[in-house]
Amino acid sequence: MIGITLDEHGWANVDELIAGINQTRPLTMETLEQVTPPEILYHGTGEKSVALIDVQGLLPMSRLYVHLSGDSDTARKVGQRHRRPVIYRVFSGKMYEDGISFYRSVNGVWLTKVVPVKYFEKMSTEE
Repeated sequence: MIGITLDEHGWANVDELIAGINQTRPLTMETLEQVTPPEILYHGTGEKSVALIDVQGLLPMSRLYVHLSGDSDTARKVGQRHRRPVIYRVFSGKMYEDGISFYRSVNGVWLTKVVPVKYFEKMSTEE
């Protein structure tokens, strides 16, 4: 226990989180933000979202962050929740090089605020 309280969505105040972790090991905001993503990540969604995504990019919508998977199979499973899945290949390495921050959640999901259109491509259904 590090003595922090999660809100109703399971989120914690970052300053409280850092202070709590510092009770047992050193952690700073700079360390927390130095999460280098893999070169490629994936996003799975439903067919109905494609037209908007292709114009506006990947947006968090009702979430705080865009959720990205480390492999296309996981992204496909996420997309299947919305019937016909559509998978996007995200050029996360290039995004990171261009100064866009990434975070990795405890369950291995990669998070970022937005993915502009120039940083992804739609995968074919055979991939």
